[in-house]
Amino acid sequence: MTDYRRLRVALLGAGAVGSQVAALLLKHGDELADRAGAALDLVGISVRDIDAPRDVELPRELLTTDPEPLLVGSDIVIELMGGIEPARTSILQAIGAGADIVTANKALLATHGPELFEAADQVGASIYYEAAAAGAIPIIRPLRDSLAGDRVQRIMGIVNGTTNYILDRMDREGSDFADVLADAQALGYAEADPTADVEGYDAAQKAAILASLAFHTAVPLNAVHREGITQIDADMMDAARKAGYVIKLLAVCERLADAEVSPSGETISVRVYPALVPREHPLASVHGANNAVFVQAEAAGDLMFYGAGAGGVQTASAVLGDVVSAARRHIAGGVGVGESTRANLPVVPIGHVTTRYQITLEVDDRSGVLAAVAGLLSDGNVSVATLEQTIVADGDVQTARLVIGTHTAREQDLSDAVASLGESGVVKRVVSVLRVEGD
Repeated sequence: MTDYRRLRVALLGAGAVGSQVAALLLKHGDELADRAGAALDLVGISVRDIDAPRDVELPRELLTTDPEPLLVGSDIVIELMGGIEPARTSILQAIGAGADIVTANKALLATHGPELFEAADQVGASIYYEAAAAGAIPIIRPLRDSLAGDRVQRIMGIVNGTTNYILDRMDREGSDFADVLADAQALGYAEADPTADVEGYDAAQKAAILASLAFHTAVPLNAVHREGITQIDADMMDAARKAGYVIKLLAVCERLADAEVSPSGETISVRVYPALVPREHPLASVHGANNAVFVQAEAAGDLMFYGAGAGGVQTASAVLGDVVSAARRHIAGGVGVGESTRANLPVVPIGHVTTRYQITLEVDDRSGVLAAVAGLLSDGNVSVATLEQTIVADGDVQTARLVIGTHTAREQDLSDAVASLGESGVVKRVVSVLRVEGD
């Protein structure tokens, strides 16, 4: 092997991803050195329990429960512990010692990203996080580097494999949510406590990261509107199918024109919710536990990035790509590349968003109801585009289910109109309200 300069690499965490990263570093060290221009010496792996079972066998002499020497003596520190602490403290300590950081920790970046990037800027270090937003899919570098000279207008992403697996099964098989969730847990796609996935928390963290990059604006996690998929049922899937849609949990990040809020006339919206996607849209064909990110840029046009959004060895690919990039920076010299957040665009609440909707209502099957519903929507600046009525008989009582497609409306207007419907006495129950994205 060429006599390369040697770089010390430390690994924090040896779970599903970390163990694969360590194994690949050890197995393909010579090849990675040729690509990086430096030998990558894995000097230690910090773990909570040295004797814990792991997916791959790792040299015991590399394992330690004391991360301190690794944090202060390494050129590159790979953080794959997850969670906020002790990951945040460890990363700050490593940065203070001059190390570059490679991480897949979406929760940490979405919560403390500005603090970490500022710390790195102070010492000329870099933080690499390709695996934090969409697993193995390369999306961070395209947004940060390839599209840096363009203006990203909109991102729609399926960024959580668990929810996509559940919704895809429900759509294609007519299965119930609870049954598919149980299967997802048995297959390892969902945790025993699936809250982070099915309630949209995981996707919201990734949306904050993507929006920060795309719009050069620090997006706090609490500014991301979040809804989960637990209310999606077979009837909603059937109604979507009949209307030519599929339901996907989307992370949507977009520029909005809003002179009332922003002196520049521009704001951004960042939101996560189940949405209706036209079946001819590329995102509609993303099946199973795969992820995809659809980017619309002013000059480049429409771009789509597709692939595995999770998995130990798949995510390890993105992590190792970052390790090679960090090593190349060390060899080339110079300060690290900081994050661009100088646009500082306001992040507006979801009420400012404009889109189309599908509203499902249960009403009495009697004359005058349709006119009353249409009138209440019209009074709220919501115009009806399509309407499908189904009669459901329960003994001697007949109930009508209305599936209403709207023209474009402002979210706040739609929300107010739906509230009026629920309070009117005309509507027995508001079954669901779904947004339409990707028209």
